[in-house]
Amino acid sequence: MARMKGAELITEYLIANKVPYVFGICGHGNVGMLDPLYQARDRIKLISPRHEQVAAHMADAYFRVRHEPVATLTSCGPGSCNIVMPLQVALSDSSAVFAITANVPTQQFNRSPFQEINRHFQADFPNVIRPVVKRSFQPTRVDMLPLILRQAMTTMLSGRPGPVNVDVPFNVFQEEDDVEVPPIAPRHGTKRSGAAPEEIAAALDILLAAKRPVIFIGHGVTLAEAGAELTRVAHTLRIPVISSPNGMGCLDMTDALSLGFIGRNGAYPANQAGRHADVVLAIGARFDDRSASSWVPGYSWNFPHCKLIHVDIDHDELGRNYPVDLPILADARTFLRQLLAELESRSPKRDDALADWHADIEMWKAAWEKFTAPNFAIHASPIRPERVVADCQAVLPPEAILACDVGVNHNWYMQFWKAQRPQTMLNSWGFSGMGFGAAGVLGAKLAAPDRPCVAIAGDGCFSMVPHVLCTAVEYNIPVVWVIWNNFGWVSIRDIQLGMFGGRELGTMFHAGANNEPYNPDFAGWAKASGVDAMTITKSEDFKGALEHAVAANRPFLLDVHVDAEVRPPATGTWHLPPTPYKEPAFGGRWLPTEKEPQPAK
Repeated sequence: MARMKGAELITEYLIANKVPYVFGICGHGNVGMLDPLYQARDRIKLISPRHEQVAAHMADAYFRVRHEPVATLTSCGPGSCNIVMPLQVALSDSSAVFAITANVPTQQFNRSPFQEINRHFQADFPNVIRPVVKRSFQPTRVDMLPLILRQAMTTMLSGRPGPVNVDVPFNVFQEEDDVEVPPIAPRHGTKRSGAAPEEIAAALDILLAAKRPVIFIGHGVTLAEAGAELTRVAHTLRIPVISSPNGMGCLDMTDALSLGFIGRNGAYPANQAGRHADVVLAIGARFDDRSASSWVPGYSWNFPHCKLIHVDIDHDELGRNYPVDLPILADARTFLRQLLAELESRSPKRDDALADWHADIEMWKAAWEKFTAPNFAIHASPIRPERVVADCQAVLPPEAILACDVGVNHNWYMQFWKAQRPQTMLNSWGFSGMGFGAAGVLGAKLAAPDRPCVAIAGDGCFSMVPHVLCTAVEYNIPVVWVIWNNFGWVSIRDIQLGMFGGRELGTMFHAGANNEPYNPDFAGWAKASGVDAMTITKSEDFKGALEHAVAANRPFLLDVHVDAEVRPPATGTWHLPPTPYKEPAFGGRWLPTEKEPQPAK
């Protein structure tokens, strides 16, 4: 054993686990951690953004790109409270963040020292953060740290990954004890559970008997790094694949078997296939309201009329939203490898067993293409949303990473983006935290320094975290921000207009005597921060500007004025009771009790 301060032990444990960065904000509570990080600066790097929210989004995005964790460091009280939202973003989307927070000295617990939370319990930050992490730990002595650090790292990376919290009192950073650096935790993906042989056999029996099967994948397939196995299964069985946003790219979305996203803002072929399927193999997917048209039958899915095989590493997700005919608790890659082995042992003949099904799908694809393609060719000012998506697709190489912020811009990318590789489309899907894309793109670039990293951030989202500009300049992180500037919270405005008789309040940005549309000069804001920038108001200019920004290899912002009056064409629905839900703008509901599907509108 060696005599070490608590902060020295934490630093050495992070280094032993190959954690390359700490994204942290200083404060009086965690100042004792800064000196050991200084001493170890050649082995682990502290990056200090201007806000704790940004630090946690950066750590979240870093893990999504590399599937390797980094740590955050925040101080007492408000500093650590600022990471509650981004930690829930990470928890909702199964992303790992090692969140080190500071607290008041144990000698002052429950005396209301500066920034203590103690209304119901002393030094009670763990109860603040408890709902948004897999586990919170609070060591009160240095000799408690070895066990807690090992448990925290293991908890974070085991099974379904997610954020953890180690809440360290001020004195524990600086007090000493005779301790050892604990053993390193198993890396993400080294512990993979499998299905029982009889479950694999039963799953294949159901799939081979199906006439209209689909595979629905979520983030679980991405986290398992199972893209190659998924592709082999889909091609071998000739089963089309529907993807959630966090599963995009596990099957190349230019592949003929890829149907895109499903739900209100999904692609028409995906919704048609979902509601006409007789068997759905769901792997690492949650069936949340946006990918299930709020569970209203006939818009995206038709359970229980359709059989469901549901594979997930988290037993809580099996049967959460739909009854399951065959629930399988297993890692996605392990399951797919087992299924491939079963296929090889049987060598079933597929021939034209699904010919009619594929013919229907091709018909739906053609109808969707005919409906949407003309809009992608339109040049206008302000710019039509389709042009922004299309030009990004044309300019960015397949390995580029897109960090999509939330809002109407995200709806367009969910519907039309074609990710060709996994871990290249980053989304705040489950919790939809504003600022994730604008901030997370910094972490993504640190995780993949040789690949273009572009944030698609609405004007509202970017305004939440504009200080990301400073961090990019300070640490020379060459990312590109595309500001989807439509002068308002347009996704919410559209809901408001649809639900409340066309009235609008508080959802658009206005200023001046004439109440004109208002936003700051985002390009000027960027330039004032030391970031190169351009304002784009004509669609003819965007593609070239994006090419220039990516090639510049330095922080760059494009303020792109996008038409707020062009809305994504809904192909499913979304229900917020008690308000009535809307019918799709293209396509329609179909139930198994109907003789014929409703024709596309």
